[in-house]
Amino acid sequence: MSVYDIEAGHRLVKTIGTVPNVGDVRGLAVSAVTGKLYVAYQDVSGTGMVYCLDVYDDAVLWNRAVNPGVDRLAINPNGQLLYVPTWEGGSADYVNVVDANTGNIVRKVYFSNRSHDAQYPLSGPIFQETKAGDGSGHYLYLIDPASYAVSRVGPYSGILGPYAVDSTSGYAVNNVTDLWGMQVANLKTGQIVTAGIPDHPPGEAGLLHGIGWTPDQTEVWQSGARSDPHVYVWDMHNPMAPVLKDRLTLRSGRGSHWLTFDIKGDYGYIAPNKSSADGTEIFDARTHKSVGVIGSSEDLLEIDFANGKISQVGDQYGIGRR
Repeated sequence: MSVYDIEAGHRLVKTIGTVPNVGDVRGLAVSAVTGKLYVAYQDVSGTGMVYCLDVYDDAVLWNRAVNPGVDRLAINPNGQLLYVPTWEGGSADYVNVVDANTGNIVRKVYFSNRSHDAQYPLSGPIFQETKAGDGSGHYLYLIDPASYAVSRVGPYSGILGPYAVDSTSGYAVNNVTDLWGMQVANLKTGQIVTAGIPDHPPGEAGLLHGIGWTPDQTEVWQSGARSDPHVYVWDMHNPMAPVLKDRLTLRSGRGSHWLTFDIKGDYGYIAPNKSSADGTEIFDARTHKSVGVIGSSEDLLEIDFANGKISQVGDQYGIGRR
């Protein structure tokens, strides 16, 4: 795991040795309350695993298999529970609720199969997206963290990909399969609008994979297709009427697979396609200019310290913070 100092020009501070036999990292989450960081991954044999790292001394506290699989996880704000999808390539029709202190599964929440990205935005609740091909993958799911009651928004025009929720859980922006653009949901009314990218590259969209709000929620940035070296920037002053305002060109000349921002909204981080040798490109989030590159990863977040203690943490998702 690589650690960079944002305020020192993203200087590499150290590399932390963690666990052996990591095949594919699926996501990460951290708690400012407990000082523990969690990484979901598949090992080289394909087993779904989660490990827990003490941020203060870099020690791995536990490393557990979580059956039947894992994907991009989320954490409760109190740091005590993890919400672990059962993998987009699997068939289980639930997500696991995991004790963050031990790695034990304490509950299963049933709703759809092929669960993929779990998210716990600033105003909650737990959000969940799936890759289910039976029609249930056309919905965004909301899970009450107290009662575990499940509700949903949709249907969208296709199976959902990455998504991001604003600070009040009023709106969600979504990558959607076979759409050159995005869909935006009003989470209070259920209304969904489509924002199409004009003059997009030729060919099928597939799944544009990467989307996030700038922390001030004035913009949404969206990755292009796998071979499209652009990031599309939407003006979100009216969330239900997005206006395309800019197209950023990546240094690599190739596509991207994830994006997120620092807490203050100074920088956007654009991760390359999975298994790419390209680095994660850093953009000035206000001027839209490329300012650097760090090591290749889509699994990154910010941890701030004050007087030796964690003061605040960011998120692997580009969630709203206004």
